[in-house]
Amino acid sequence: MSSSLPALGDVRHWRWRGWSIPYSYHPSPEPQATPLILIHGFGGSIGHWRYNLGPLSQQHPVYALDLLGFGDSTKAPTRYGVPLWVEQVSDFWRLVVRRPAVWVGHSIGSLVVVLAAARHPEAVRGYVVITLPDPALRRALLPSLLRPLVGAVERLFTSPLFLTPLLSLIRPPRRLRRWARIAYENPDFVDEELLDIFSRPAYDRGAAGALSRLARAASDVDFCPPISEVIQEISVPGLLLWSRGDRMVPPKLARPEQFGEHQDKLELRELDYGGHCVHDEAAPRINAIICDWVASQFPEASRTIR
Repeated sequence: MSSSLPALGDVRHWRWRGWSIPYSYHPSPEPQATPLILIHGFGGSIGHWRYNLGPLSQQHPVYALDLLGFGDSTKAPTRYGVPLWVEQVSDFWRLVVRRPAVWVGHSIGSLVVVLAAARHPEAVRGYVVITLPDPALRRALLPSLLRPLVGAVERLFTSPLFLTPLLSLIRPPRRLRRWARIAYENPDFVDEELLDIFSRPAYDRGAAGALSRLARAASDVDFCPPISEVIQEISVPGLLLWSRGDRMVPPKLARPEQFGEHQDKLELRELDYGGHCVHDEAAPRINAIICDWVASQFPEASRTIR
């Protein structure tokens, strides 16, 4: 379980719609400071914030939770998508956090954060997103004549008949290592602890079915609204961090400049270090950037960390 990592702080379990959702809370010596809520990316969990939770809590109360279907949460037989996860995290905010927070997301977690900021402005004081993939951009770049063929291929490869044996093949840590290294600029950073974070949930009951539903949902039109449109609805300040070394969602492929053009309150910073998981690989730098940015936007958080 992710709670075996001491860096995760006080890990509790919350029942959401009958499903078990782990969440972590790190208190802060600055209890009145703006709280931070951390939302992980695809295949991640609370554990993927192992180097962020403690340091960030020096300045802010920090919360993190597993999205339904990931980490130690229930691998639910439901229809997955960003709107579902937004419902989950907004309910968590209303029940547990209960005051405006700065939301921090990575990859798919960034989609959740952006949509939450648009749909639940009462909960989001500001947001930081680390890479921001836009599924609608992928669909737009695909020629219309190829879409039926690509759809058929995706349905084939997201079938449980295909994914169940594939999951059994790739989930051992020794086999995950090669794939995990794609997400890191420095492959030596992929250690046994990290592999365990990614591998352990794949052995949970219902993991193969959840993976199939997740993979199929990701290709659906309603998986996530177009982010370039959603971001125009947000009135609070935001910070977009994107590593030039990201090989999984390269900045040039995703054209992050489109977000800045549409939203004058969104600051884009391209980083010259780290890969797709730069928040883990270069945690001290990312932690300092987050705290400095929050302090610049919200003066009560004036102290910085190093």
